[in-house]
Amino acid sequence: MPLFTLLGLAATTLACLCVYAASPNQRLWTTPWPLWPARMSGAVLLLLGWLALTQDMTRLTASFVLGTALMLVLAVLPYAGALTHVRRIR
Repeated sequence: MPLFTLLGLAATTLACLCVYAASPNQRLWTTPWPLWPARMSGAVLLLLGWLALTQDMTRLTASFVLGTALMLVLAVLPYAGALTHVRRIR
């Protein structure tokens, strides 16, 4: 897989993590991250992820890959948080 595609997917995953961690209902950590810095860094990482993806593919394809990665990661993070929360309680 090309380098910029991997960097774009990593930046997108980190952006989703930042946005999810700022949510008051997240369960990965005991307290949510500060709202404004986490959302701002998530937006910057999303932009950097899209720019990295456009280095290896067309803009339309990069947008589709970015949207698909967003859906995947934002769907998996609540389950990872629930698993972490259950293990922390035990």
